[in-house]
Amino acid sequence: MRELLGLALRRNPKRAHLLVSNVLGKHVPQRPVTVHGAGVRLGRRVRELLGDEAAARAVVLGYAETATGLGHSVADGLALAPYLHSTRRPVPGVATVGGFEEEHSHATSHLLLPEDPGFLASTGPLVLVDDEFSTGRTVLNTIAALHRRFPRDHYVVVALVDMRSPEDRARLDAFAADLGARVDLVAAAAGAVHLPDDVLERGAALVAAHEAAAEAREGATARTGPEAGPAPTRVDLGWPEGLPDGGRHGFTPTHRARLEAALPAMATRLAAALRETPDTFAASAGTAPDDAATAAPAGHTAPDPDHLAAPAAPAAADVPVAPVDDPAATPRRAAPALGGPGGAPGAPGDAPAGPGGALGGPDVPASPGVPAAPADDLAAAPRRAAPAPGAPGDAPAGPSGAPGGPGGDAAGPGGARGGPRIGGAPTPPRPLRRVLVLGFEELMYAPLRIAEALDEALDGVEVRYSTTTRSPVLAVDDPGYAIRTRLTFPAHDDPADGPGPRYAYNVAPGADPARRFDAILAVVDSAADTPALHAPDGLLAGLSAHTDRLVLAVVPSYRPQTPPTPRTTRTVPERQAPPMHQPSYEPLRGPDFSSYAPEEVGWLLQDFSHVTLEAPTEEREEAIQSGGAHYAESLPVEYQPNERYQELFRAALDASAARIARAVGAVTETVLAERSPRPVLVSLARAGTPVGVLMRRWARHAHGLDLPHYAISIVRGRGIDTAALRWLADHHDPSDVVFVDGWTGKGAITRELSDALAPYPDFDPRIAVLADPGRCVDTYGTRDDFLVPSACLNSTVSGLISRTVLRADLVGPNDFHGAKYYRELAGADVSEHFLDTVSARFAEVAEDALADAGRLAATDRTPTWEGWAAVERISQEYGIHDVNLVKPGVGETTRVLLRRVPWKILAQRGAGADLDHVRLLAEQRGVPVEEADDLPYTCVGLIHPRYTRGATGADGRTVGTASGTTAARTADKTADTTADETADKANTANTAGKAAGRHERTVAAR
Repeated sequence: MRELLGLALRRNPKRAHLLVSNVLGKHVPQRPVTVHGAGVRLGRRVRELLGDEAAARAVVLGYAETATGLGHSVADGLALAPYLHSTRRPVPGVATVGGFEEEHSHATSHLLLPEDPGFLASTGPLVLVDDEFSTGRTVLNTIAALHRRFPRDHYVVVALVDMRSPEDRARLDAFAADLGARVDLVAAAAGAVHLPDDVLERGAALVAAHEAAAEAREGATARTGPEAGPAPTRVDLGWPEGLPDGGRHGFTPTHRARLEAALPAMATRLAAALRETPDTFAASAGTAPDDAATAAPAGHTAPDPDHLAAPAAPAAADVPVAPVDDPAATPRRAAPALGGPGGAPGAPGDAPAGPGGALGGPDVPASPGVPAAPADDLAAAPRRAAPAPGAPGDAPAGPSGAPGGPGGDAAGPGGARGGPRIGGAPTPPRPLRRVLVLGFEELMYAPLRIAEALDEALDGVEVRYSTTTRSPVLAVDDPGYAIRTRLTFPAHDDPADGPGPRYAYNVAPGADPARRFDAILAVVDSAADTPALHAPDGLLAGLSAHTDRLVLAVVPSYRPQTPPTPRTTRTVPERQAPPMHQPSYEPLRGPDFSSYAPEEVGWLLQDFSHVTLEAPTEEREEAIQSGGAHYAESLPVEYQPNERYQELFRAALDASAARIARAVGAVTETVLAERSPRPVLVSLARAGTPVGVLMRRWARHAHGLDLPHYAISIVRGRGIDTAALRWLADHHDPSDVVFVDGWTGKGAITRELSDALAPYPDFDPRIAVLADPGRCVDTYGTRDDFLVPSACLNSTVSGLISRTVLRADLVGPNDFHGAKYYRELAGADVSEHFLDTVSARFAEVAEDALADAGRLAATDRTPTWEGWAAVERISQEYGIHDVNLVKPGVGETTRVLLRRVPWKILAQRGAGADLDHVRLLAEQRGVPVEEADDLPYTCVGLIHPRYTRGATGADGRTVGTASGTTAARTADKTADTTADETADKANTANTAGKAAGRHERTVAAR
């Protein structure tokens, strides 16, 4: 274990210690064959575990940033599987298909951006690769996020070391059992870390003390003046056109074969550049590129247009490599060098002695076999460095710093140069003995494979490999500590989370000159080849002070093409996940689907009007109770109100229209002020749709905004329509999407939406509602529990659209959910009447609505979930013992009476006209209404706890009731109405045989 790991401290409020891998190639420079081999061996073990058939159907997923190279190496070991790694770099134009959180990490948000949206859609095993398991929480978060969208029955978790506690191991086992999937574990070694209780406080104190000392040294170094290092030399890799730079968007076995074929030539070019002795030392450690418009070399992906790109160097096969500089600049004079063949040191301005002669004469000879560029080609010819300020022979000025002592930081970019100095001039570089290939954050695999090929090309030279990182770690220059030195430099890839420091560890030699690298090859992608990379305080400047040769190689950043280009003929068998179907149809709109005007709402649904889905309530409940159906697989028969009920609806609408309009205004103003100035309204079909239309109308009335509005399906227990989510992400900025619903009860849908959107961090899961009596959201118009007349009816107040349907024979895994359009009910439709009546009151309530929004902005609106607590209390008091059978609030109570088998209604004593329709429905169905004094809602509907054993629970399936005394109490409570007595008798006769010899199962509420 000690050969695999070291230990260090870091500034992290979640975890003070860092397990530093000696074979990962991140913090500790290591032989590339060791790094790659560690992953390949793990991959071969996974292939042995799975067998070739399952391995060919597998997908490998690595974690950013630390395990991107390890995961890729594991995929190499499997050989048959494609690879994808998570990323913290959003890529414009590439949709996110998932995400998850790494709780202890310095930066937690992971995105999944495969070029093929169906990359993860196969049912084969998913192989998750991380460098080490500490608690296993990251794995649980990942599997939970992905399993909801891409369920499968086998997961394999791979790591270099497994450091979990017994409790953590038990947690993963329990999680797998609950998931109903197999989870295997493959690790190179296992161990444990024992930490004191106060490790966070003690670790923070140690880090603070050492870093304070390092900052003092940096200040002292800045006052003494820096030393210069070699100018970075740019080498064109000859990277194959269209080959991804890594696994950010997916990397297949075909891609691997192309890379393997190209590596020897790339290594030859780099070896030639590293062997060549630079003829000058630059006045600064690097110059920011000046020509932002330079195109990529032939056969390469063009540089990211959002970044300034360095000038493209000619290929090494054509001209000698040259220091990075201004291509339009004239040749510059070099600082005097040591004497040797060709002459002795001269006066200021004399040409340097040695090969090349006087300025303007023949250039320094090129690498063997590489022709020199014409002397008048300033863009290609080697360039000489300008003299540094100061006396002749003085070292050129540039970033500098002393080697790290206790605390370990190399004091700022720079450091002492190796080798003797004669007459103030630096010696020629020493023979090439040690070379470092330094990768860049998530770009680990390409530099690793380049380093491995370079190790073969540079016979007799020790090649090491590591990468930069965004993770801050304490450096202490002590042989027993894992992180000896640290270079700090600004981020140079314009990160989405803003600028900040980045680090390269164990690159500076510190107090041990034997650790010095004679040459450093920095490998970055083109998105990171920016002026910040070349700046005086940038990475290249910091590296140049610690080496004799500095070479820069840029890998073109791969951008997926839309639509994807046809794949070329495959040279090796490739296993590719089947492409995910992307719905090409547009949202359904009226009058073809719904009675709403086409601009009012677009339904992200399929039209199932031709399918018979309705069944009587009792039959639906029995089918659900038997386990043979989910509640969303059928529809209740639409309730047809009689004339008396319709009169109540009209009276309620007239009385409450102004109140509803005011709440619409308040919630819309809150959304515009706090969520987005141009939100995309997405209502939860169907109860949320009338409210979404009204919010859209308010925005147009008050602000002249024409907001897009869509309706989307969400099903309790099965989540949100992911095909519709993808459509939204393709057509709008997900950060502008605001989900809308009518009201809250106990908050079940609020929780369902939050869970369903966990894999999609670009979407905000907070719902905006008209009324929040349950106190479970923070964006609402009011928290009063009052009658919203749209709750009084079903489709006839919701554009004649049914509840949404999700059934396997009708809805494919990548299709929209469905619904029906009840055209035959057009004569009873009041949808437009409801909207127009409320909208007509906007002008008169505008002032009050704005005042309400202002008060809400200054109010603590943190959800308290009081409604959920009240429901739990009612469930216990009435012997139901299941919160899913308790429906609080006027809206939910109305739904119970219209769609379910109600047991009784609890009404707040003294409640007035808001409950007239409830009392009428209860009378028609023979359901008692009990008044209560301490009810936190205007009313609560109780679903029959015995007759409807098929009442849906949190998972959308039946919930039973407790047997014994609870059932007896329930029977006693229902004895007062003839209808319920009849229901009890029917239920008893129907289920006596089923219940014999077993207890009824109670499904706990979430």
